[in-house]
Amino acid sequence: MAFDTVHDVISGLGKYGYLVDKRSATVIFLAIQMIKPVLVEGPAGVGKTELAKVLARALGRKLIRLQCYEGLDEGKALYEWNYQKQLLRIQANHAGDWQQTRQGIYSEEFLLPRPVLLALTSKDPALLLIDEVDKSDEEFESFLLETLSEYQVTISELGTVKALLEPLVVITSNSTRELGDALKRRCLYLYMDYPDYTRELSIIRTRLPHISSELAEQVVAFVQSVRRHDLKKAPSIAETLDWANSLTLLRCDALDSHSVTDTLAVLLKNQEDVSKIEKKLSAMLPVKVQKQPS
Repeated sequence: MAFDTVHDVISGLGKYGYLVDKRSATVIFLAIQMIKPVLVEGPAGVGKTELAKVLARALGRKLIRLQCYEGLDEGKALYEWNYQKQLLRIQANHAGDWQQTRQGIYSEEFLLPRPVLLALTSKDPALLLIDEVDKSDEEFESFLLETLSEYQVTISELGTVKALLEPLVVITSNSTRELGDALKRRCLYLYMDYPDYTRELSIIRTRLPHISSELAEQVVAFVQSVRRHDLKKAPSIAETLDWANSLTLLRCDALDSHSVTDTLAVLLKNQEDVSKIEKKLSAMLPVKVQKQPS
């Protein structure tokens, strides 16, 4: 599937239950047309990773994911050598010419490709998701620059490996640290925040079509209110969906102090946050639902 217009992006992602606004769809469309990586920043839980997953499905691309973490290095992201196989070859050729053996063991036959190299050498169109890049360090950012600008990598023993088909690259960041300017220059930029009331209500109705209108509206209004408090971890869109689904499974028709107290741990994943909201429930209930435009 191809996206020929910004509207195609909106409708294409919508077919898989992912609602995207025009601003975000425009950035995605341009990234595809310009063959540029897109850096998606925003709070944890707003749908950045899900965007990449759904985008891969909508485009019919193979999703290749690199989950970043502190201490991630080139070996885990790009390639490693199959040392056991190399050792066996050395032992088999122990009486042969060492220079020839050495050249032989540093060939593609002994290479173990990791996500970045897998994306570059894929014979099928791929989407490379570099997830939570802010968890890695600045040295790893520097390693990524060649891939992001030239769609190639340099392997010291083999030389430069260029992409067979340029992958679509989506990089996510939870903004836990400032990313380098060099990485940002190579990407189109998209900031994703928590959705407003109308969009979050649309998400719930799309993903949970069986939910009653009254409960859906109350859930969204309550969650939007919860996010305005100073919490250690504000509820994500996924947690909102889980909470709404939990309430329907418990056959709740509307929010009250009992239904919220019994299920609040589904929405909030920190006990301090749960206690803080429980103490303020009397002021937060009954839920004041925003009026929808006619």
